[in-house]
Amino acid sequence: MSLEQIQKDIDNLKAAVPELKGVLLASYDGKPIAHSLEQDSDPTRIAALAAAASSLGRRVSDSLATGVLNEISLSASEGQVFLYNAGNKAVLAVIGPTGANTGLIHLEARWAAREIGDRV
Repeated sequence: MSLEQIQKDIDNLKAAVPELKGVLLASYDGKPIAHSLEQDSDPTRIAALAAAASSLGRRVSDSLATGVLNEISLSASEGQVFLYNAGNKAVLAVIGPTGANTGLIHLEARWAAREIGDRV
């Protein structure tokens, strides 16, 4: 795993969608691997939450026999969070503002998750 290349992919995603509040790659056990977050964000906390939500999503997907989980979208009054499987060991968390261009976010983040998934 090349942490340098993974960090470059994270930074490229953030640059491709400048309105993003943050991007973080977490291991399935909840540890931050790489991130580009706003100054006051806690990467350890975000990684733990992303891993927990991804784990729950995988269990729901398994229980309902809908196949392998690809992504989770969460919309709230103050923003949006998108979680993407990045290989078999990590989850990519993308945090955006309310009203963000979700089409662009999905396009760029799905590509990044595939690229990163090949490296983790």
